[in-house]
Amino acid sequence: MSKRKAPAEDNINHDFCDFLIELANYEKNVNRNIHKHNAYRKAANAIAAYGKRITSGEEARKLEGVGKKIAEKIDEFIKTGKLRKLENIKHDDTAIAVESLTRVSGIGPAKAQELFKLGIKSTKDLHNHKDKLNHHQLIGLKYLEDFEKKVPRSEIELIESKIRSSINSLDPEYLITICGSYRRGKAESGDIDVLITHPKYTSTCSEKRLASNLLKKVVNELEEISLITDTISLGDVKFMGVCKFSETARRLDIRLTPHDQYHCATLYFTGSDMFNKEMRAHAIQEGFTLNEYCLRPVGSTGVPGEPLPVSSERDVFDYINFPYKEPCERN
Repeated sequence: MSKRKAPAEDNINHDFCDFLIELANYEKNVNRNIHKHNAYRKAANAIAAYGKRITSGEEARKLEGVGKKIAEKIDEFIKTGKLRKLENIKHDDTAIAVESLTRVSGIGPAKAQELFKLGIKSTKDLHNHKDKLNHHQLIGLKYLEDFEKKVPRSEIELIESKIRSSINSLDPEYLITICGSYRRGKAESGDIDVLITHPKYTSTCSEKRLASNLLKKVVNELEEISLITDTISLGDVKFMGVCKFSETARRLDIRLTPHDQYHCATLYFTGSDMFNKEMRAHAIQEGFTLNEYCLRPVGSTGVPGEPLPVSSERDVFDYINFPYKEPCERN
């Protein structure tokens, strides 16, 4: 289906992972079955992390998250090179329409099915029914082909340099980190996720307009230098929009986080999803609760205490007795 994050093609088991991700997204987007979606995703991640080529469903079943039915699908794929269920999906009108429509940023499964019921079956049809779209979806349609192109690391490096120089000239006290797959060292990214903070803005700050002003100053500055071309949304702590460094438009998100929560946020938004889940599970085992905001010890009553002081990502690893991993080791 669409908007998926599948293991890279250099993964030795990428073909198994690909069909599992296809099935996962079908369950989420068409059947709206999140349980099955999660099951397929979990199996795909387990197989992607397996160190050698899967040769049978029986071998795959030894991995966490791979049950009997998924093992049978792996055997079918090994034997025939395809899956009957996926072949049927490719001829399902609803699935075809949802896959096409959810390519557009801002159109989720529910909106896609709503449009399909109105007779809108493709992105081509959408151009004749723009009155059915909101602001975000119109921008998504406008830049559809650009948003589907991966952003090379070299381009993000240039964008990062431009963002840093512009914000530093505005106020050198801002801290800036580009998170996501870029920070994990990947050669390409789907979009650009920027995390910022400022010493004046903390979790105990009582001045409600401070956060909004800090973020808007940054957005205005990047608009002034023509890096930001379109705004999808601008709230008190999050900007969603479009930037252009070359000819291709890129999705850009900027999130402002309290200064005392910055390192927990950086850890969380760097990912990967599976690494975050592993860290959170380990934190619970060690008697802590960890999220994008803070790390808190859990008392004997099961109630989390006050947030612990965190001055770096390493502090979080040390508190929960988890071996430190560089960002590039978190894939």
